[in-house]
Amino acid sequence: MLLTLTNTTKPATDLGFLLHKNPARAHRFPLSFGTAHVFYGEASVERCTAHVLLDVDGVGLVRGGNHAREEAYVNDRPYVASSFMSVALSKTFGTALGGRCKDRPELVGRALELTASLPVVPCRGGEALFRRLFEPLGYAATAAALPLDERFPEWGDSEYLSVSIAKTTTLVNLLTHLQMLMPVMDDETHYWVAGNEVEALLRRGEGWLAAHPERELILKRALRHQGALVRPALERLSAVEEAVDGAAAEERAAEAEAVLERRIGLNEARMLQVAETLRQTRAETVIDLGCGEGKLLEHLLKEPQFRVIRGMDVAAETLQKAVKRLQFDRLPRLVRERIEVFQGSLVYLDQRLKGFDAAAIVEVIEHLEPERLAALTRIVFAYARPKAVVVTTPNAEYNALFPRLPAGKMRHADHRFEWTRAQFEAWANGVAAAHGYEVSFAPVGALDPQLGAPTQLALFRAGSGGEAPA
Repeated sequence: MLLTLTNTTKPATDLGFLLHKNPARAHRFPLSFGTAHVFYGEASVERCTAHVLLDVDGVGLVRGGNHAREEAYVNDRPYVASSFMSVALSKTFGTALGGRCKDRPELVGRALELTASLPVVPCRGGEALFRRLFEPLGYAATAAALPLDERFPEWGDSEYLSVSIAKTTTLVNLLTHLQMLMPVMDDETHYWVAGNEVEALLRRGEGWLAAHPERELILKRALRHQGALVRPALERLSAVEEAVDGAAAEERAAEAEAVLERRIGLNEARMLQVAETLRQTRAETVIDLGCGEGKLLEHLLKEPQFRVIRGMDVAAETLQKAVKRLQFDRLPRLVRERIEVFQGSLVYLDQRLKGFDAAAIVEVIEHLEPERLAALTRIVFAYARPKAVVVTTPNAEYNALFPRLPAGKMRHADHRFEWTRAQFEAWANGVAAAHGYEVSFAPVGALDPQLGAPTQLALFRAGSGGEAPA
């Protein structure tokens, strides 16, 4: 089975750096089901083409081992693009799929004129399905049905296609889409699908799967039609889609809030105080939950104390702004290794949230409905359980001092609530008592003798036992 990748953006040989494969030599990768070979058909400034030749051991698939199949010794697996090719891509191009390029890191985010071709793909749904999968992602897709037997054209076409896709995009995007959608076209996977595959699938689908018109079919086929896995995966994607759909409105509302608070420089004061509070906890690993455009991350990067910094947000578009703000491609290597951002939701279990000394939740909780706030509380304080948590939220009492804010209105159109100091302290004390934390409070911004500060901050510290109460 052959996969061909071509780059025509000059210098086209940048493809070799991104794939971490020298065009001057052939590369061989032993796999549990055969052998993958990577070699280049051409490598010039104008055009560079890499091939992945996958030699699947069809006899071994039948005789036993991890990939035994209940079928005849003659089968189509050595000749078609399937889940075997998806696994081969992980083994041969794992660094590229991970969005890393050791020698030329600036290339990772660069859009290239890329084409990928597969001579034989089993597509249960035909050319129409192939187009429904790739065209919504912006690819120019071409396909030709392969006849059952060229000697007997009257027999008609088979379920196999010869396909190619072309787009100006990053290599990691193209490889991710291919890796994920080849088994979907085939509607078959050779590996066992369990709960951990759901997490991997959703990570690979970050930034595009939630908005894909065929997302339900993609999940069903990728998860081998296991309803117990498909249903929760669809629910998680629905939550992400809601956030993405509301991103534009959220951005407009955030700008209105920023204008309201700009007179007193509240946003900068908030970020400085949160960063200083985190520093005083002596945390070395910290995660900003709901990091937005990376304003707090920018402050944390200036502190060498924080050797591991992570930012999570539900909106992929907002994360792209954070990457641009922080100039990931220009950071010195040692600084760049400290920071990473990723897409995720605060109301779902996610292993990536575990293991941090401290977490920051800055101006986030007021955007959640009560049931989602309860889920966030469980995820952060019972599941992830960092040693320290810093939470900020608006002080509703202070709103009376904003001349442009009508009485009874909240600062941000997406806020579900804005608490008084007493309400915030009651909530925080309840969370601390339920999950084995101690909590203290501090004002953020200019302090009014009667109405308090515009923002209120709570610092939670895990109790000496280090475990949530039973």
